[in-house]
Amino acid sequence: METMTPRRTDTHLALAERVRTYIDTHAEEPLPLVRLARASGVSPAHLQRTFTRVVGLSPKQYQERRRVGALKEALREGRTVSSATYEAGFNTSRRVYEAADDALGMTPGAYRRRGTGVTIHYTAVPTSLGLLLVAVTERGICGVSLGDDEPTLVTALQHEYPGAALERATDARDRLIDAVIAHVEGRASGETLPLDVRATAFQWQVWRALQRIPEGATRSYQAIADELGRPAAARAVARACATNRVAVLIPCHRVVRGDGGLGGYRWGIARKAALLAREAGERTA
Repeated sequence: METMTPRRTDTHLALAERVRTYIDTHAEEPLPLVRLARASGVSPAHLQRTFTRVVGLSPKQYQERRRVGALKEALREGRTVSSATYEAGFNTSRRVYEAADDALGMTPGAYRRRGTGVTIHYTAVPTSLGLLLVAVTERGICGVSLGDDEPTLVTALQHEYPGAALERATDARDRLIDAVIAHVEGRASGETLPLDVRATAFQWQVWRALQRIPEGATRSYQAIADELGRPAAARAVARACATNRVAVLIPCHRVVRGDGGLGGYRWGIARKAALLAREAGERTA
């Protein structure tokens, strides 16, 4: 007997969108699952299961990302950490630092100073796709870029983190760098590598969707938008792909135009074509 895989029906998409909108407009308030369920007219278990499947985050995780987004905006506008914390709806300083450690990749104070006080170590090595630059902080990989010359790649890294201190690694390559090289060269072991990248809630939703695309397969920008329950957000999906700072680890090269065309790629269309051809060949080998 054939087993059917659960699908995202229009009813499920509508429910997820309704809950998402409710969270957006009440993000600074306590939103226990019971309250969301009551506002949506469904059971808490059904809401949790449906929202998580459609959005890729639980309601609690989504609200946390919305609060972090508000925190980032307030910090960029020059608010103090304490006032930004209050405006974003965090009720304790401990909670904001726990959330920020994951989403900002640094403390709120360091983020406000645009990375000042953060040291980034980087290494540039040749690969079959050109020069590969890998940048890491004490929390994980914060940048993976491909290009033709080291000065250009380092300048772009400094632009991403203008307040950080960049130091070129002079010792032997470590495990993280070797693991990134394996990804680029098609020898990845499937290991999940620690990332230290800043992003909005929507960017993380898109990037997680990209990580679910199997090797050798592609999805259109519209298909990703539909999967996230945001059918009108295809252009926003494309922007999220364009802001991906960790090439290959978050595989935005697997997203193409609706007509099958390759579309753009931050690291060059030739590299995108090479990555897709390699993955397709490995899948059929």
